Amino acid sequence: MNLFEYIGDRWSSFSLQALLHASAVVQCTIVAAAIGVLVGVAVYRSPGGSALATALASAILTIPSFALIGLLIPILGLGVEPSVTALVLYGLLPIVRNTIVGLGGVDPAVTDAARGIGMGRFGVLTRVELRLAWPAILAGMRVATQLMMGILAIAAYAKGPGLGAEIFSGLTRAGSANALNQALAGTLGIVVLALILDGIYAVIGRLTTSRGIRG
Repeated sequence: MNLFEYIGDRWSSFSLQALLHASAVVQCTIVAAAIGVLVGVAVYRSPGGSALATALASAILTIPSFALIGLLIPILGLGVEPSVTALVLYGLLPIVRNTIVGLGGVDPAVTDAARGIGMGRFGVLTRVELRLAWPAILAGMRVATQLMMGILAIAAYAKGPGLGAEIFSGLTRAGSANALNQALAGTLGIVVLALILDGIYAVIGRLTTSRGIRG
């Protein structure tokens, strides 16, 4: 049986795993974006605070995924909780860093003009600075999503959701019938999902960014 016949025979199970994989990554990206943007907003005016936030997020990213998930299992158990926690932690760095860079790159003349027409600090942040920083923030979310795609496969070690279970099962059954097909199917599924989500980000970027900012 070749790879595509194998996927066709197990399509209902395979498509469910793919849906769970994509859903987990999207939801974790949203959570990481909410946390990362809040951190970026809190520290972007302070060079020391920005450096500290970036350093802490970078330190998390240096921890091997197997090690981090293994450390989370005694605290959170197996399943969704350690997987989601690990994904959110790994997704913070690109979002925090890009939020700081995006907000820091806003032309002071623009914010001064907004204050000059009577906007308060919150109005300037939400209606001017965050809008101008949005392309950078979205790029950070895009990178975080691609990171999470691969890391969620490793989270199958903690019985996390998604296509990682297919890869792990195929690898542990190496040498038996269809073991290679199973591992390859899980890997191919993750690659395809990553490409689809990346395309969706490109569309979102075009729809939510004004031509003036894109130019």
